Amino acid sequence: MRALPRAILTTILITVSIGVGSTPAHAGTGRGPAGQTLTATPTSGVARTGATVTVTGSGYDVTKGIYVAFCVDNGAGVAPSPCGGGADTTGSTGASHWISSDPPSYGEGLAAPYGPGGSFRVTLTVNSRIGTVDCTVSRCVVASRADHTRAADRSQDVRVPVTFAAAAVATPTRTQAVAAPATTGGAARTTPPAAAPAGAAGTPTGGAPAPTATAVAPAGTGGAAGPVGPADADGQAQVTRVSAASDTGRWWLVALVVPLLGAALLAGLRRRRRRRATS
Repeated sequence: MRALPRAILTTILITVSIGVGSTPAHAGTGRGPAGQTLTATPTSGVARTGATVTVTGSGYDVTKGIYVAFCVDNGAGVAPSPCGGGADTTGSTGASHWISSDPPSYGEGLAAPYGPGGSFRVTLTVNSRIGTVDCTVSRCVVASRADHTRAADRSQDVRVPVTFAAAAVATPTRTQAVAAPATTGGAARTTPPAAAPAGAAGTPTGGAPAPTATAVAPAGTGGAAGPVGPADADGQAQVTRVSAASDTGRWWLVALVVPLLGAALLAGLRRRRRRRATS
Protein backbone atom coordinates (compact mmCIF):
# COMPACT_ATOMS: atom_id res chain seq x y z
CA MET A 1 0.00 0.00 0.00
CA ARG A 2 2.93 2.35 0.70
CA ALA A 3 4.42 1.69 -2.73
CA LEU A 4 1.43 3.28 -4.51
CA PRO A 5 1.73 6.72 -2.78
CA ARG A 6 5.48 6.73 -3.46
CA ALA A 7 4.91 5.98 -7.14
CA ILE A 8 2.37 8.79 -7.40
CA LEU A 9 4.73 11.24 -5.66
CA THR A 10 7.60 10.26 -7.95
CA THR A 11 5.44 10.79 -11.04
CA ILE A 12 4.39 14.24 -9.83
CA LEU A 13 8.00 15.29 -9.15
CA ILE A 14 9.14 14.10 -12.59
CA THR A 15 6.31 15.97 -14.29
CA VAL A 16 7.07 19.20 -12.40
CA SER A 17 10.78 18.96 -13.16
CA ILE A 18 10.10 18.47 -16.86
CA GLY A 19 7.70 21.43 -16.92
CA VAL A 20 10.20 23.71 -15.16
CA GLY A 21 13.18 22.65 -17.23
CA SER A 22 11.47 22.65 -20.61
CA THR A 23 11.88 25.51 -23.09
CA PRO A 24 8.81 27.77 -23.45
CA ALA A 25 6.75 27.15 -26.56
CA HIS A 26 7.50 30.64 -27.89
CA ALA A 27 11.27 30.21 -27.51
CA GLY A 28 13.62 28.87 -30.18
CA THR A 29 16.93 27.04 -29.83
CA GLY A 30 19.78 26.55 -32.30
CA ARG A 31 22.79 24.21 -32.15
CA GLY A 32 26.31 25.10 -33.30
CA PRO A 33 28.93 22.93 -35.03
CA ALA A 34 30.89 22.49 -31.80
CA GLY A 35 27.85 21.82 -29.58
CA GLN A 36 27.01 25.44 -28.77
CA THR A 37 23.45 26.17 -27.72
CA LEU A 38 21.73 29.44 -28.57
CA THR A 39 18.20 30.16 -27.23
CA ALA A 40 16.02 33.19 -28.02
CA THR A 41 12.71 34.20 -26.44
CA PRO A 42 10.32 34.98 -28.11
CA THR A 43 10.87 33.85 -31.69
CA SER A 44 7.31 33.61 -33.06
CA GLY A 45 4.53 36.17 -33.36
CA VAL A 46 7.00 38.98 -32.69
CA ALA A 47 5.52 42.47 -33.09
CA ARG A 48 6.41 44.04 -36.43
CA THR A 49 7.00 47.41 -34.84
CA GLY A 50 9.71 46.01 -32.59
CA ALA A 51 10.22 43.79 -29.57
CA THR A 52 12.86 42.84 -27.03
CA VAL A 53 14.24 39.31 -27.36
CA THR A 54 16.18 37.62 -24.57
CA VAL A 55 19.13 35.57 -25.85
CA THR A 56 21.16 33.02 -23.88
CA GLY A 57 24.05 30.86 -25.00
CA SER A 58 26.30 28.14 -23.63
CA GLY A 59 29.13 25.87 -24.79
CA TYR A 60 30.98 28.57 -26.75
CA ASP A 61 34.76 28.65 -27.20
CA VAL A 62 35.89 31.35 -24.76
CA THR A 63 39.06 31.97 -26.77
CA LYS A 64 37.01 33.33 -29.68
CA GLY A 65 34.97 36.48 -29.46
CA ILE A 66 31.50 36.63 -31.04
CA TYR A 67 28.80 39.05 -32.05
CA VAL A 68 25.21 38.29 -31.06
CA ALA A 69 22.73 40.10 -33.29
CA PHE A 70 19.57 39.94 -35.37
CA CYS A 71 20.70 39.21 -38.95
CA VAL A 72 19.61 38.11 -42.40
CA ASP A 73 20.25 34.38 -42.84
CA ASN A 74 22.36 33.59 -45.90
CA GLY A 75 22.43 29.82 -45.37
CA ALA A 76 24.94 27.33 -44.00
CA GLY A 77 28.62 28.16 -44.45
CA VAL A 78 27.90 31.88 -45.04
CA ALA A 79 28.06 34.50 -42.31
CA PRO A 80 24.66 35.88 -41.25
CA SER A 81 24.65 39.41 -42.70
CA PRO A 82 23.66 42.21 -42.73
CA CYS A 83 22.79 42.52 -39.06
CA GLY A 84 20.77 45.08 -37.18
CA GLY A 85 23.12 47.57 -35.54
CA GLY A 86 26.09 46.36 -37.58
CA ALA A 87 29.29 45.58 -35.67
CA ASP A 88 28.23 47.46 -32.57
CA THR A 89 31.20 46.95 -30.27
CA THR A 90 29.60 49.09 -27.55
CA GLY A 91 26.19 47.44 -27.51
CA SER A 92 24.65 50.87 -27.12
CA THR A 93 22.00 50.37 -29.79
CA GLY A 94 20.67 47.14 -28.27
CA ALA A 95 20.65 45.58 -31.75
CA SER A 96 23.89 43.61 -31.26
CA HIS A 97 26.39 42.68 -28.55
CA TRP A 98 30.10 41.91 -28.54
CA ILE A 99 31.08 39.04 -26.26
CA SER A 100 34.75 38.19 -25.71
CA SER A 101 36.88 37.11 -22.76
CA ASP A 102 40.10 38.12 -24.55
CA PRO A 103 39.35 41.19 -26.69
CA PRO A 104 41.97 43.47 -28.23
CA SER A 105 43.20 46.26 -26.00
CA TYR A 106 40.76 48.75 -27.49
CA GLY A 107 37.91 46.35 -26.74
CA GLU A 108 38.50 46.18 -22.99
CA GLY A 109 35.47 47.62 -21.27
CA LEU A 110 33.45 47.31 -24.48
CA ALA A 111 33.17 43.54 -24.91
CA ALA A 112 31.28 41.53 -22.26
CA PRO A 113 33.17 38.43 -21.06
CA TYR A 114 31.76 34.90 -21.27
CA GLY A 115 30.24 33.31 -18.21
CA PRO A 116 31.04 29.81 -16.92
CA GLY A 117 31.07 27.13 -19.64
CA GLY A 118 31.16 29.71 -22.45
CA SER A 119 27.76 31.13 -21.50
CA PHE A 120 26.21 34.57 -21.87
CA ARG A 121 22.85 36.35 -21.58
CA VAL A 122 21.88 39.50 -23.50
CA THR A 123 18.78 41.23 -24.85
CA LEU A 124 18.26 42.35 -28.45
CA THR A 125 15.88 44.86 -29.96
CA VAL A 126 14.42 43.42 -33.17
CA ASN A 127 11.89 44.62 -35.74
CA SER A 128 10.60 43.44 -39.08
CA ARG A 129 13.22 45.27 -41.17
CA ILE A 130 17.00 45.13 -41.33
CA GLY A 131 17.99 48.01 -43.57
CA THR A 132 16.14 47.41 -46.83
CA VAL A 133 15.43 43.73 -46.05
CA ASP A 134 11.85 42.85 -45.09
CA CYS A 135 12.07 40.07 -42.50
CA THR A 136 8.41 39.15 -43.02
CA VAL A 137 9.47 37.96 -46.48
CA SER A 138 13.17 37.05 -46.05
CA ARG A 139 14.47 34.66 -43.41
CA CYS A 140 15.97 36.55 -40.47
CA VAL A 141 17.58 34.99 -37.40
CA VAL A 142 18.99 35.70 -34.00
CA ALA A 143 22.57 34.68 -34.62
CA SER A 144 26.01 34.36 -33.10
CA ARG A 145 29.07 34.71 -35.33
CA ALA A 146 32.80 35.24 -34.86
CA ASP A 147 33.72 38.86 -34.19
CA HIS A 148 35.78 41.06 -36.53
CA THR A 149 39.04 39.57 -35.28
CA ARG A 150 38.08 36.22 -36.92
CA ALA A 151 35.62 37.30 -39.60
CA ALA A 152 36.23 34.17 -41.75
CA ASP A 153 35.73 31.72 -38.86
CA ARG A 154 32.36 29.94 -39.15
CA SER A 155 32.77 27.71 -36.07
CA GLN A 156 30.77 30.11 -33.84
CA ASP A 157 27.84 30.51 -36.23
CA VAL A 158 24.53 29.53 -34.59
CA ARG A 159 21.07 30.60 -35.85
CA VAL A 160 17.57 30.80 -34.36
CA PRO A 161 14.81 31.79 -36.86
CA VAL A 162 12.40 34.58 -35.90
CA THR A 163 8.90 35.06 -37.33
CA PHE A 164 6.67 38.08 -36.98
CA ALA A 165 3.00 38.55 -36.30
CA ALA A 166 0.62 38.76 -39.23
CA ALA A 167 -0.19 42.21 -40.52
CA ALA A 168 -3.38 43.75 -39.20
CA VAL A 169 -6.26 43.65 -41.68
CA ALA A 170 -7.91 46.99 -42.20
CA THR A 171 -11.66 46.93 -41.73
CA PRO A 172 -13.39 48.34 -44.81
CA THR A 173 -15.42 51.47 -44.17
CA ARG A 174 -19.00 51.21 -45.33
CA THR A 175 -20.31 54.33 -47.04
CA GLN A 176 -24.04 54.73 -46.74
CA ALA A 177 -25.84 56.24 -49.70
CA VAL A 178 -27.48 59.53 -48.84
CA ALA A 179 -30.73 60.33 -50.62
CA ALA A 180 -30.67 63.59 -52.56
CA PRO A 181 -32.89 66.25 -50.95
CA ALA A 182 -36.15 66.93 -52.72
CA THR A 183 -36.02 70.09 -54.80
CA THR A 184 -38.69 72.71 -54.32
CA GLY A 185 -39.55 75.99 -55.79
CA GLY A 186 -38.28 76.77 -59.27
CA ALA A 187 -35.61 74.04 -59.45
CA ALA A 188 -35.51 72.09 -62.70
CA ARG A 189 -37.29 68.74 -62.63
CA THR A 190 -35.48 65.70 -63.99
CA THR A 191 -38.59 63.47 -64.07
CA PRO A 192 -40.35 63.68 -67.45
CA PRO A 193 -43.91 65.02 -67.26
CA ALA A 194 -46.72 62.50 -67.28
CA ALA A 195 -48.84 62.21 -70.39
CA ALA A 196 -51.95 64.34 -70.27
CA PRO A 197 -55.27 62.44 -70.24
CA ALA A 198 -57.18 62.08 -73.49
CA GLY A 199 -59.21 65.12 -74.27
CA ALA A 200 -57.32 67.37 -71.89
CA ALA A 201 -56.95 70.98 -72.89
CA GLY A 202 -53.91 71.74 -74.99
CA THR A 203 -53.40 68.15 -76.28
CA PRO A 204 -53.31 68.29 -80.09
CA THR A 205 -55.08 65.58 -82.08
CA GLY A 206 -53.20 66.24 -85.29
CA GLY A 207 -51.41 68.88 -87.24
CA ALA A 208 -48.79 71.19 -85.77
CA PRO A 209 -47.96 71.06 -82.06
CA ALA A 210 -50.16 73.28 -79.97
CA PRO A 211 -48.62 76.00 -77.84
CA THR A 212 -47.99 75.37 -74.19
CA ALA A 213 -51.32 74.70 -72.56
CA THR A 214 -52.57 76.34 -69.42
CA ALA A 215 -54.88 74.49 -67.14
CA VAL A 216 -57.77 75.98 -65.22
CA ALA A 217 -57.68 75.38 -61.50
CA PRO A 218 -60.32 72.87 -60.35
CA ALA A 219 -63.45 74.34 -58.89
CA GLY A 220 -63.28 75.01 -55.21
CA THR A 221 -59.52 75.32 -55.02
CA GLY A 222 -59.50 79.05 -55.16
CA GLY A 223 -56.93 81.22 -56.80
CA ALA A 224 -56.37 82.22 -60.39
CA ALA A 225 -55.58 79.81 -63.17
CA GLY A 226 -51.93 79.41 -64.02
CA PRO A 227 -49.51 77.13 -65.87
CA VAL A 228 -49.65 73.57 -64.71
CA GLY A 229 -46.38 71.73 -64.19
CA PRO A 230 -45.87 68.00 -64.59
CA ALA A 231 -46.66 67.31 -60.97
CA ASP A 232 -49.84 69.38 -61.16
CA ALA A 233 -50.87 67.57 -64.34
CA ASP A 234 -50.49 64.26 -62.56
CA GLY A 235 -52.68 65.47 -59.72
CA GLN A 236 -55.35 66.77 -62.08
CA ALA A 237 -55.40 63.52 -64.05
CA GLN A 238 -55.83 61.54 -60.89
CA VAL A 239 -58.71 63.73 -59.74
CA THR A 240 -60.37 63.32 -63.14
CA ARG A 241 -60.14 59.55 -62.92
CA VAL A 242 -61.63 59.51 -59.43
CA SER A 243 -64.50 61.75 -60.55
CA ALA A 244 -65.24 59.49 -63.54
CA ALA A 245 -65.26 56.45 -61.30
CA SER A 246 -67.69 58.18 -58.94
CA ASP A 247 -70.13 59.02 -61.79
CA THR A 248 -70.02 55.44 -63.03
CA GLY A 249 -70.93 54.23 -59.56
CA ARG A 250 -73.91 56.59 -59.48
CA TRP A 251 -75.25 55.32 -62.84
CA TRP A 252 -75.05 51.72 -61.63
CA LEU A 253 -76.91 52.75 -58.47
CA VAL A 254 -79.68 54.42 -60.49
CA ALA A 255 -79.95 51.43 -62.84
CA LEU A 256 -80.47 49.10 -59.87
CA VAL A 257 -82.68 51.25 -57.63
CA VAL A 258 -85.21 52.56 -60.25
CA PRO A 259 -86.49 49.09 -61.31
CA LEU A 260 -86.79 48.08 -57.67
CA LEU A 261 -88.82 51.17 -56.87
CA GLY A 262 -91.04 50.53 -59.93
CA ALA A 263 -91.66 46.93 -58.87
CA ALA A 264 -92.53 48.08 -55.37
CA LEU A 265 -95.05 50.64 -56.71
CA LEU A 266 -96.70 48.03 -58.94
CA ALA A 267 -96.98 45.60 -56.04
CA GLY A 268 -98.61 48.31 -53.92
CA LEU A 269 -101.13 49.15 -56.61
CA ARG A 270 -102.09 45.49 -57.03
CA ARG A 271 -102.68 45.09 -53.31
CA ARG A 272 -104.95 48.15 -53.25
CA ARG A 273 -106.97 46.80 -56.18
CA ARG A 274 -107.42 43.44 -54.45
CA ARG A 275 -108.58 45.13 -51.26
CA ARG A 276 -111.10 47.21 -53.19
CA ALA A 277 -112.35 44.13 -55.04
CA THR A 278 -112.93 42.19 -51.84
CA SER A 279 -114.58 45.06 -49.97
